[in-house]
Amino acid sequence: MFSLLAKRTYRHLFLAQLIALMGTGLATVALGLMAYDLDPDGAAMILGTIFTIKMVAYVGIAPIAGTFAERVNRRVLLVGLDLVRAFAMLCLPFVAQTWHVFGLIFLMQAASAAFTPTFQATIPDVLPDEAEYTRALSLSRLASDLENIISPTIAALLLIVLSYQALFLGAFAGFLASALLVLAVSLPDPKPGAPRGVYDRTTRGIRIYLATPRLRGLMGLNIVVSSAGAMVLVNTVVLVRGDLALGEPALAWTMFAFGAGSMIAAMMLPRLLDTRPDRPVMFAGAAVMGAALLGLAATLSVTELRWLYLTIAWLAVGMGYSTVLTPAGRLLARSAHPEDRPAVFAAQFALSHAAWLVCYPLAGWLMTAFGTIPALLGLAALSGVGLFIALRLWPATDPIDVRHSHANLPTDHPHLQGRREHSHPMIIDDLHPRWGRGL
Repeated sequence: MFSLLAKRTYRHLFLAQLIALMGTGLATVALGLMAYDLDPDGAAMILGTIFTIKMVAYVGIAPIAGTFAERVNRRVLLVGLDLVRAFAMLCLPFVAQTWHVFGLIFLMQAASAAFTPTFQATIPDVLPDEAEYTRALSLSRLASDLENIISPTIAALLLIVLSYQALFLGAFAGFLASALLVLAVSLPDPKPGAPRGVYDRTTRGIRIYLATPRLRGLMGLNIVVSSAGAMVLVNTVVLVRGDLALGEPALAWTMFAFGAGSMIAAMMLPRLLDTRPDRPVMFAGAAVMGAALLGLAATLSVTELRWLYLTIAWLAVGMGYSTVLTPAGRLLARSAHPEDRPAVFAAQFALSHAAWLVCYPLAGWLMTAFGTIPALLGLAALSGVGLFIALRLWPATDPIDVRHSHANLPTDHPHLQGRREHSHPMIIDDLHPRWGRGL
């Protein structure tokens, strides 16, 4: 897996991703402290608004940005977006009004909504071999999990000698370093597709996504990930600090269990995916997430909550989380032509965060209104619904090559090569506007 870092272009992109993630982690810690500084009584409301702004930007901006990524030099676009994020971080230490914070956060998250899917769509062009790309996806998952551990540690060390404003400057340095790393390499730019209207470009990624059975199934898996993941991310602090009456170190170790599960799965997946199809592996991960929530609920119905039970459950959720998310990039890359990949990755980015936008408040409301066991059962039920949707929409027989005929093309069209019925990898495009045998 780590041998990929010998490839200069990928190494620069991986380091850019890791450093930018660490910058984002520092900014997250600093925002919590700034919210309390601006309004001690309304800090929770400020943070809630910030997270809502983030999700709205991700859901609303990503599909629009993805449609224009094919028309701009990718290196220029990625560097420019990193600089926008760095500018927002540089401004944050000097603001004194809450609405200034909201505006800068929207600017930063809008840039991230354009940056992330474009970056993700670039990796399969840099690593066209699917085995190498699979290992790159695992490395990206490891980078995200390591950030969850490293960033709070760095923030804690810096706060010993510096004010929280310095964390924003650390985030600024991270985004600037990311821009310099991307600037130092040459990135492939796919050949632009045919000229299209604004509406066609804006909706193209979503239309390809919804017309492809395996990607419709991925939408169901997004529901599984967001429902089980929201239980962990929203309610762990309540379970550890409230129900168990444990301190901050226990909270950190509980979240570490979730991250450790994710990292273990990420390291195991490349070899597993060399010999197993994506579908059963991803469905197994989804089932593990739901089963972990149900198992914890069943345990709590007969005994009181203990820290060991919680960490074991969160370790299992983390393993399922990575098992579903890591192969998702393979599905997206396989289901779109290079020129359409930014739009399709942007569609996944937006649709997955739309699921999070629902599950975040749902997890908090269930926990607050009904308690731990109903929250676990409710989110487990929602994950079960997502898994059922995925099973129905993603057929067990999902061949790469699909035999089909083209009633929509004249007999002398170059694509037919004299054969109206033929077989090749099915990808939704202008010649194949829908999935199936007859077009």
